[in-house]
Amino acid sequence: MADYEHETKAEQAKEYDASQIQVLEGLEAVRKRPGMYIGSTSAQGLHHLVWEIVDNGIDEALAGFADEIHVTVNKDNSVTVTDNGRGIPIDTQKKTGKPALETVFTILHAGGKFGGGGYKVSGGLHGVGASVVNALSTELDAQVIRGGKKYGITFNRGHVVSPMRVIEEGLPEEQHGTIVHFLPDPDIFRETTTFDIKTLTTRIRELAFLNKGLRITIRDERPEKPTEDDFLYEGGIRHYVDYLNENKETLFEPPIYVEGQENGITVEVALQYTDDYHNNLLTFTNNIHTYEGGTHEEGFKRALTRVVNDYARQNKLMKDNEPNLTGDDVREGLTAVVSVKHPDPQFEGQTKTKLGNSDARTAVDHTFADHFMRFLMEHPDVARKVVDKGTLASKARVAAKRAREVTRKKSGLEISNLPGKLADNTSKDPAISELFIVEGDSAGGSAKQGRSRLTQAILPIRGKILNVEKASMDRILANEEIRSLFTAMGTGFGNDFDVSKANYHKLIIMTDADVDGAHIRTLLLTLVYRYMRPLLDAGYVYIACPPLYRVRQGKMQRYLDTDSELKELLGQLPPAPKPQIQRYKGLGEMDAEQLWDTTMNPENRRLLRVDADDAINADQVFSMLMGDKVAPRREFIEDNATFAELDV
Repeated sequence: MADYEHETKAEQAKEYDASQIQVLEGLEAVRKRPGMYIGSTSAQGLHHLVWEIVDNGIDEALAGFADEIHVTVNKDNSVTVTDNGRGIPIDTQKKTGKPALETVFTILHAGGKFGGGGYKVSGGLHGVGASVVNALSTELDAQVIRGGKKYGITFNRGHVVSPMRVIEEGLPEEQHGTIVHFLPDPDIFRETTTFDIKTLTTRIRELAFLNKGLRITIRDERPEKPTEDDFLYEGGIRHYVDYLNENKETLFEPPIYVEGQENGITVEVALQYTDDYHNNLLTFTNNIHTYEGGTHEEGFKRALTRVVNDYARQNKLMKDNEPNLTGDDVREGLTAVVSVKHPDPQFEGQTKTKLGNSDARTAVDHTFADHFMRFLMEHPDVARKVVDKGTLASKARVAAKRAREVTRKKSGLEISNLPGKLADNTSKDPAISELFIVEGDSAGGSAKQGRSRLTQAILPIRGKILNVEKASMDRILANEEIRSLFTAMGTGFGNDFDVSKANYHKLIIMTDADVDGAHIRTLLLTLVYRYMRPLLDAGYVYIACPPLYRVRQGKMQRYLDTDSELKELLGQLPPAPKPQIQRYKGLGEMDAEQLWDTTMNPENRRLLRVDADDAINADQVFSMLMGDKVAPRREFIEDNATFAELDV
């Protein structure tokens, strides 16, 4: 047998020759492996096509040649992007012998972003964006207006269908720009070819914030009544901070703004403090959201901490024997946007969204520190508020130190005077372990009796937990129920959070199917979002869906979620025998068997996984629902009351 296998491998080795080496010409590689160029062929990759074309218009704006970009989602789900930049060149490119307009749409790594004087700063994929979009579209039509003429060229899946030609003459000499229309290929995007207008609008608003003075519109032609949004922010990221803080109480108005340049790197910083206990710091490089931070973020944090401490010392706002404020202290309640424009950004990290250039750290540090110190000196009232905010945070940090130590030990659960005791599962494998946060001792008792002891742990809570949106860290850690959750998960919280230490890979919030249950669920989600955010990013957070009604008639038994479902079912049932209807006012009214059958049994339960893909929107929603400002919350309730099914 061994000799036979040896001979087979030897024969296969001989057959492996040059004829089996494939060479993919032109855009074949993109169609063969699209994920290498746009990340995936899911909805995320689909929307990436739009960003590649929009980025080309943004680059024209960064170079000072465009001030308007228009995006239209057409009725057939194709997209048209128009900018009033210089227009893609139409003369012959020497190396390819083809018009430059054809070259940029058919040759990878062809563009004006390689140091040839086309662009000093770029946020695109350095010459692959337009050609990739072309390769992954069933049709793409590009038009250029230059020198009083409009030129056009048409492609199909990356191949030229109609070569470049003049399609209109006699246009005003001052008119210029590029129009790109494309239809994504369903053979590539098999999951979906439907663009989500919310996703597009969110990113376009962000781009308008990051490029002050640039007008970007988005129009959706698909609804019966088309919609259009127009974004233009002359204040740039200052207005971005206003937008982020619109549902928060701010300590001063308007946001502080810093702008400068060092070694060819443009630095912009806008910041404002709120009365919140968490911070919201967003960083960007060439309009790319650097979710993982990087050197520009490090430079900002370093400068902020140093300047606040130096100002406090120089102006006797801190005693000589008091320790310096920490970075966490001076960032409590901070909302800030840091945006740098770098001629040669180097990204690193798992998702390539972490800036690695050391010169960016220095540029941000120097630029921000100089301007920020000058601002504090000129505005002592604002400076005192900033120092006082950091001082209060420092005191709360010291007060919370002992409670923090308790949460780091599993034994903390046994020594805490908990309202309900954790019933742990027997398995020590986090991948199959589930922690149910259950509202009420009665429901907790049923859950403990009905659970799968191998995989399911139960932690009852009593009523509404502390609203962490309005609480300092020492108050949060003084709350026994919150502390018990931190301890049970084993991950820590806030800046010390380590998701790899999670004892359970499913954290399931199980509350009553009524308004009070929804309120408790929102309080728990606020806690998770603010202090255990990596659980959301890892996909570990779920909401259980218990039923509101049970209907029995003879041998038939159905569980229902809403009044409308109950009405529909009763209309379908025969009049006799009379159906028995049980309304569950709470989980505590279910016995262990019913709770298992409807809500906990993995074979037939329904779980909603919670994520925070749109972190900025999530931050605003939690601030609006759980913060101090009443007016935005009242407006939200009035606008959405018709969608809620409330108890009467």
